[in-house]
Amino acid sequence: METIAPFKEAIDAIKEAGGEAFKLCYQCGLCDTVCPWNRVRNFSMRNIVRQATFGLPEIEGEDMWRCTTCGRCPQRCPRGVGTIDVSISFRRIASEAGISPAPIHTVNVSLAAEGNPLREAREKRADWANGLSVKTFTEGMEVLYFPGCYPSYDSRLKKVATATANILNKAGIDFGILGSKENCCGESIRKTGDEKLFKHLARENIKTFIDNGVRKILVSSPHCYHTFTNEYPEFKANFEVVHISQYLFQLINEGRLELTKEYGKKITYHDPCYLGRHNGIYDQPREVLKKVPGLELIEMADSREDSLCCGGGGGGIWMDTPKGERFSDLRLEQAVGVGAEMLVTACPYCIINFEDSRLTLKDSESLEIKDITEIIQEAI
Repeated sequence: METIAPFKEAIDAIKEAGGEAFKLCYQCGLCDTVCPWNRVRNFSMRNIVRQATFGLPEIEGEDMWRCTTCGRCPQRCPRGVGTIDVSISFRRIASEAGISPAPIHTVNVSLAAEGNPLREAREKRADWANGLSVKTFTEGMEVLYFPGCYPSYDSRLKKVATATANILNKAGIDFGILGSKENCCGESIRKTGDEKLFKHLARENIKTFIDNGVRKILVSSPHCYHTFTNEYPEFKANFEVVHISQYLFQLINEGRLELTKEYGKKITYHDPCYLGRHNGIYDQPREVLKKVPGLELIEMADSREDSLCCGGGGGGIWMDTPKGERFSDLRLEQAVGVGAEMLVTACPYCIINFEDSRLTLKDSESLEIKDITEIIQEAI
C-alpha cells in the first residue's frame, strides 16, 4: 500500500482536500451500524476516519473506494463528522497521486474525451430521441430536458428518456435537449476524487447552459439534480432545477397530465439516496404513484430516510462488485418479501443495479424494474 507521510504533511493534505471534520470523531461506531456494507461484509468507516486522524491513509487500500456516499452515516453521527468528506478527501489525495481503481481510470479517460463515462461517441448523445418529435433546445423554451449519460446511451435507460419525452409531449410542454453539447454533470467523478475533471465538466456545462439561454433544467437522475442544485452554485451559476418526479407531481396537480388507464399492480417504491437523503424528496414520487388508477403502493423495510442504498453512488456504479456483496440484491429480496410485482424508482443508477441483480437472483426473476416515468407513460 502507498502511504502518505510524514504525519503533519498528511494531516494538512487531508484538511486541504475537505476532510478536516475527522478530528471530531471519537470512534463510537454508530456510523458502522448503519453502513450498508456491514450487511454484506465486515467494513468500518471508523477505520477510514482513524487513518485520517493519524495522517496515514493507505491510498491504494480497497476500503477507501467502498463508500457509496449514501448518506446514512451522517444521520447517526453525534459529533457531525463528515465521514463522506473524509472518504472523498482520501480519494482526492489518491487522484492527485495518479492512483485509482482500473474502472475509475477508464471512466476518467472517457469523460475527458467524450463527456460521458460509457466510452460512447459524443455525437451520438441525442440518438435516443430519433423519431420522438424532440427539438433542439433554443432560448425561450419552457424547459431544457437533461437526460444524463445513462438515459442517453444505455439501452435499458434509453426507455426512461423516451418515456419522459412522451410524457412532456403529451402534457404540451415546450422543451428541448442539447444533445452533443452536453457533458456528464460530473457528480460521480467528483465523489471518486477527481476534482479537476469535475470542474472541467461543470464549467463546460455551465457555459453551454448560459450560451443557450437555459433557465429551467429538468433531469432524470438524482445525481444530476444534486450537482446542478448544490454544487454548480460554487461556480456562481444558479439555474432552476427540477427532478422528473417533482415535475410529474406538478403537471398532474395542474391538470396538464391526466392519468386515465388502470394499472392494477402491486408496486413498491425505492428511495434513491441522492433524491431522498441528500435532497429530501420523498413525498412527490409516492403521491404521483398514488394517483395512478388501480395501483397498490406497498412500502418496504428501510425506506424513506432509512432507504437501503443500491450501491451505485460514489463511483460504485463503475466498480466490479462481486455477487454476494451487492446491496441491490438485498433490496430486491425486500421487494419480493412484501409481495410487490414491481420495484419502482427514480434513478438510472438504481435501475441498472436492480436489473443486474434481478438476472442473478432466483426468487426475483418475475419482479419488474421500472422508472417512475415508465409507469406514468403507461397510465396516460
